[in-house]
Amino acid sequence: MRLTKRGEYALRTLIRLGIAERQKEGVISVSSLAEQEHLPFKFLEAILFELRTAGYVESTRGKYGGTRLAKPMKSIKMGEIVRLIDGKLAPIGCASETEYEKCSCPDETHCGLRMLMIDVRNAIANILDRYTLENVVEVTLRKQEQCAAAPKKTARKKAGGPRHADPSDGFLAVLLDSVK
Repeated sequence: MRLTKRGEYALRTLIRLGIAERQKEGVISVSSLAEQEHLPFKFLEAILFELRTAGYVESTRGKYGGTRLAKPMKSIKMGEIVRLIDGKLAPIGCASETEYEKCSCPDETHCGLRMLMIDVRNAIANILDRYTLENVVEVTLRKQEQCAAAPKKTARKKAGGPRHADPSDGFLAVLLDSVK
């Protein structure tokens, strides 16, 4: 599975709308959302149209109009959104439950690659379907608070160099850290 830009932008937008709801900001204009999340305005409009059509967001017109969540955050599973925007979660078609495609393998039933990719799909689905937008917003806000309170870690990030994904920056690491 590879999350497309459309899927990434949809998830980032929903998370931003969830944060706005949690912080009692009310509706957010599309231009403000695009600016805050560094997203192309027209692309964001198309994504919001799809999310609105599916019932995840609602819009208000007018000078003080904007967008907000249409459902409670606890009822929005992250896997639903990924499937809505990007389709299948499986890395290859023959491992998909929702968009199965016959593969070119001579013995699909006993194919080791297919079995491995079914496990990959299951792992992805288990994580995305376990967590709601409410969980992600909670962890996002918690991480922002931790970063604001902690001294800056300059050694981790070289000036101008790439920053590798540190496992301690992951969603589950932050979520589990709060349990300790």
